[in-house]
Amino acid sequence: MKVLRILLVEDDTLIGTLLADILRANGHEICEVTVTEAAAISAAREHRPDLMIVDVGLGTGSGISAMETILRGGFVPHLYMTGNVARISALRQHAVVLEKPFQETALLLAVQCAMDVAAMRRA
Repeated sequence: MKVLRILLVEDDTLIGTLLADILRANGHEICEVTVTEAAAISAAREHRPDLMIVDVGLGTGSGISAMETILRGGFVPHLYMTGNVARISALRQHAVVLEKPFQETALLLAVQCAMDVAAMRRA
C-alpha cells in the first residue's frame, strides 16, 4: 500500500494517539487529529487527506454528520470507528467500519478496505 496522508477524527486522546502511532509505524503520515465535528470539516478542507478515519460518536458533534458535510464537496476515502457496528451499519449500509476496541491488524485491514472501496468508485 502506498503512503497515505490520513486525517483522524477521534475525541478520545488515548485512542487518537494510539491510532496515530500505529499508522505512523506503518509508514503513513498523519495530517491532523481532530476532536470535534467542526474541526474535522475544517481540517478536511485544509489538508485534503487521502483517507479519513472517523469516530462515529464525538463529544461535540457527530462523525457521521461531519462526513456528510465533507462528502458534499466530493468523495474522500473514509472509514468509521465505533463500539456499536450495528448502529452505523443501519445508517450507512456500505460503510467501512472498524469496531472498537480494535487490534492493529484490524485497523490496517480496514484502511486497505476503505482504499479498495475508493478505487472501485474511481473505476
